[in-house]
Amino acid sequence: MSDSLQTPTSTVKRGPKRAQYDVATAYQIIDETLLCHIGQQVNGQVFVTPTFHWREGEYLYWHGHSKARNTHGAVKEAQKVCINICELDGLVLARSAFHHSVNYRSMTLFGTPEVIDDYAEKVRHFELFIDKVSPNRWSQLRPVTEQEVLATGLVRIKIDEASVKLRAEGVIDDEADMDWPVWAGVMPVAKQWQPLEQDMAQTTDYPEPEAPLAN
Repeated sequence: MSDSLQTPTSTVKRGPKRAQYDVATAYQIIDETLLCHIGQQVNGQVFVTPTFHWREGEYLYWHGHSKARNTHGAVKEAQKVCINICELDGLVLARSAFHHSVNYRSMTLFGTPEVIDDYAEKVRHFELFIDKVSPNRWSQLRPVTEQEVLATGLVRIKIDEASVKLRAEGVIDDEADMDWPVWAGVMPVAKQWQPLEQDMAQTTDYPEPEAPLAN
């Protein structure tokens, strides 16, 4: 496996110095996030669908209803999709409005999806997905039924044609503005899971689930 991603046909034009094409950074962004947005075109109409994702090896996976547009439809059309993942890490507050910015990690992935039909492989990946959402939870749940597995579509895309773009730095102001009397710097943002809210229909205090590793 190459350490570099295949450069997409549409390379990063704005802010190219923030673009990267290394596999390790792409994998890290995928593994440390839960939500991606899938863009696709169906009958001339463009759609963007948010969904959870996970990774195994060189592939990014997602699921949905077996007849959903971003699973069944994506494979049926045999067209490329565009997938974006973005995490906001902070607001960059400068001395001028023009130089305000954000610190972030972003990845855009291109490719043609393929469906996974093998029953056992689908179940194995549903376990990977659930355990990313809440580690070790799959083994505690009521076993999935055949009907549930058949009703759920599983799709993957190879992580090879993609670009990573990120910013992780402070304020970049014009020299002439450095003495302007206003606070300047970075306002970091950090996600934190809030106290759990147990289903009120439960009368037993069960062990609390683990929060996902991705924050």
